[in-house]
Amino acid sequence: MVSERWTRSNKSVYNLGYHIIWCPKYRRNVLVNGIDVRLKELLNYKAQELKIEIKEMEVMPDHIHIFIKADPVLSPHYIIQQFKGYTSRILRQEFPVLKRKLPTLWTRSYYIESVGHISESVVRKYIEEQKKV
Repeated sequence: MVSERWTRSNKSVYNLGYHIIWCPKYRRNVLVNGIDVRLKELLNYKAQELKIEIKEMEVMPDHIHIFIKADPVLSPHYIIQQFKGYTSRILRQEFPVLKRKLPTLWTRSYYIESVGHISESVVRKYIEEQKKV
């Protein structure tokens, strides 16, 4: 259904999706033995708090893939900062082994790519065609 493609607010209509990947420090295989399950719970809780929709999520032993839909007022960097900061604090409290193995849970870096319904080539072509109108 077309109405599911867009989200409407009182000032905008948008369809913002982000594919985000990040890793534990030194890309260690620490997201196992229940830590992975708890991480998913925490990410779902934080997403709900921020009013972000998690469309897909997979926790691997040494990295996380997450596909989210977010409001345009939330910058991608802010979203990642919230996810990483919140999960690091809670997981390190609940799983002391993480404190022993790593100085910090997450690396400072991350990968992000915007994901949309329309490809870059279609947008470029549309903009180019505007000159001819």
